[in-house]
Amino acid sequence: MELRLDVPGRVQHLAGQHYVVRLTAEDGYTAQRSYSVASPPGDPLVELFVERLDDGEVSTFLADVVEPGDRLEVRGPIGGWFVWDGERPALLVGGGTGVVPLVAMLRTARELGRTDLLRIAVSTRTLAELPYADELLDSGALVVTTREPRGVRPAGRLTPADLVPLWEPGRTAYVCGSTGFAEAASQLLLELGTPAADVRVERFGASG
Repeated sequence: MELRLDVPGRVQHLAGQHYVVRLTAEDGYTAQRSYSVASPPGDPLVELFVERLDDGEVSTFLADVVEPGDRLEVRGPIGGWFVWDGERPALLVGGGTGVVPLVAMLRTARELGRTDLLRIAVSTRTLAELPYADELLDSGALVVTTREPRGVRPAGRLTPADLVPLWEPGRTAYVCGSTGFAEAASQLLLELGTPAADVRVERFGASG
């Protein structure tokens, strides 16, 4: 689900940063989770994408309880390594909900009129499970599905052959997804010849 927040006096974020949402119960118990920003810096609201997890303390509250007008405690924007400045050519590689910060980069590129700087490849189990699927497809992103075929391509993971048409020297690579996906995608990029210093990785995993 998309959660759009009005954050008074906020510092303008950079594409790739995230916010922490903190909940406090009446007995003082607190729980907090980090959510990537999907909106571009020019958006007057901060858009977060929340994947509802059945056992998620924070995601179930945000998805099932929060209503327009409610107040939330948030902290951000956070992050300085996994950010795109809107000036350099980049290859964006995302898995599942890991596409969210990449969507912020895409939207930033649109604001700047520099979508030519980005090339995008994403992996998802099924197209229906991919956040912002229509927006990514409209941008020309390569979308690979691992649990269902798409067109002439059978179901399967990203391969070096998938990335070869998108890769070229001088592009900073941004990889975001689960730990397993991030490690596999990073290895593919290194095998293609991307210097390790040019691969920026953002991993996520199960909440503790």
